[in-house]
Amino acid sequence: MPLPRRNAMSTVKPSISIDEQSLITSELFRGKSVVQTDDNTDGEILEYSGKLSIILELAKQGFENARPAAEIVARLAGDLHQMRATSSTAVWEKLVAIAQDHPVAEFLAEDPLSNWSFTKPRGYSGDASLLDLYYQHPSMASEVAEATPRGREIYDYTVNVPACAAGRERCQILARTVDEAAERAGGDVEIFAVAAGHLREAEICKSLPAGKIKRWVALDQDPVSVGVMTRDIGGAVVQPMTGSVMGLLKRSYGHLGDFDLVYASGLYDYLQRKVAIKLMQRMVEFVRPGGMLLFANFSDEITSDGYMETFMDWPLILRSADDMWDIINASVDRNAFDCDVWYGTNRNIVYGTLRRK
Repeated sequence: MPLPRRNAMSTVKPSISIDEQSLITSELFRGKSVVQTDDNTDGEILEYSGKLSIILELAKQGFENARPAAEIVARLAGDLHQMRATSSTAVWEKLVAIAQDHPVAEFLAEDPLSNWSFTKPRGYSGDASLLDLYYQHPSMASEVAEATPRGREIYDYTVNVPACAAGRERCQILARTVDEAAERAGGDVEIFAVAAGHLREAEICKSLPAGKIKRWVALDQDPVSVGVMTRDIGGAVVQPMTGSVMGLLKRSYGHLGDFDLVYASGLYDYLQRKVAIKLMQRMVEFVRPGGMLLFANFSDEITSDGYMETFMDWPLILRSADDMWDIINASVDRNAFDCDVWYGTNRNIVYGTLRRK
């Protein structure tokens, strides 16, 4: 079926129960942010809203005049990135609302990637089907096929921005990390994926079909994602289970055992520092001697951040390498772990690894 189209600032009520420790709706995310205001805020809002109106009108006129979609969206995303980088947090939040309420949003809603993110069919940001859209996974091919010609043209641009390319590379990195863990464990590896989504890395890793994985526990808060994993790859080896950050922190799931590899690849983008540290302290408890923990975060070097926060309604907590080290150092005894922080190929995602000695 065609995607529902958004109506300016319309909202979708969550279809699942979401605990606030995960911070995966824009309302929860922005509700946790601390906005500093001063006497200059009103003047700054007036200045930036005027600039934004021109930017949005030019984009709308470009669509109305059938200019190349990639050209329009690239310029728009670049301008929004610059405005986000130079405005205060308080002003930027006002600008987000202005952008989302502008008529150009209706053109951008024809893009299946932008529209899925904004309308949130599962009730929260960054769901596994959104990832499937930028993975270009066959399960979402019909959503792209049913878009308008202009929507597919916009999608051809948005799905290939560096952030989406980094997301596809992240899936490959996870698959490679699983295979490397399987080799170290001699083909009897045990893995724990936190916020596993649809576990698409299982489809491209070599060790699962080769029978080198003993147990792969895949925890996710969304029962739809758990259902997809159960249908597609669940069984004696892959063990999907419903669970959340809060559940892990409260130790709600009994004895899960220990693992050679523990990872959270798409969760830290939504976690404030305090929760990020608490979760890491909990996750390392699952890492056996010689085992490894991996976590990933979209980096503060991405340039599609302004577009994501406005026309995709997808705010993220972006982190630098220093931020990742800060989480690591606040979470573990460095004498007990060999740690590293590194960037993906285009530096849009930053990774941290901790290996227990």
